[in-house]
Amino acid sequence: MDVLGVDACGKQGWVGISLTDGTYAGSLVDARLATLIEGAAGAQVIAVDMLLGLVEKGWRAADLAAKTLLGARRSSVFLIAPRSAWQEREYAAAADRCQELTGNRLSQQAWALAPKLLAARACWLADERVHEVHPEVSFYALAGGVPLAYAKKTWRGQHLRRSLLAEAGIMVPDALGEADRIPADDVLDAAVAAWSAHRIALGIADRVPAVPELDAEGRVVEIRF
Repeated sequence: MDVLGVDACGKQGWVGISLTDGTYAGSLVDARLATLIEGAAGAQVIAVDMLLGLVEKGWRAADLAAKTLLGARRSSVFLIAPRSAWQEREYAAAADRCQELTGNRLSQQAWALAPKLLAARACWLADERVHEVHPEVSFYALAGGVPLAYAKKTWRGQHLRRSLLAEAGIMVPDALGEADRIPADDVLDAAVAAWSAHRIALGIADRVPAVPELDAEGRVVEIRF
């Protein structure tokens, strides 16, 4: 059984880690998510670290529930503006629309996600294999329901994350080929996304929120882990 975990990685675009029967099977890098997914045609499940489902008003219940789970790591979860804010062309208009629909303005940091969010959302709407994950929520589950004590960009944080993956049977090699140029935290995020993808494929993955919301296109707005 083949699955793929994907993380956005700055200017490089997207990095993917593939698993076969739960063990490391390779890496992919591409500037476009759609092209990267095309390179994994045999994957049963594709888990992407990006906001995919959008609500019409208010904050997503998935993000609020994820913040509650993560405790000290809660700042890693962005509150994502409703769908119509992402249809605006400029930040000021998007921030105003977010204020109207949530009571708070959209942050510049969140707005910077717009190109990749919209690209990932298009893939999600076109391909039912694609699911939304959040790496810190996945690592929380991998650690037995405990938020990780160290941030992902720190030495101890990266060592802890790689160790947890290894304990789960995912031995990320030292040499990754094209993915060698990708920051270590993005590779680890893609690997734990793949761990969640494997759980989704097996039918044992968890999800937040407990009571699902629906996207305007009819798909469930949730974070799987």
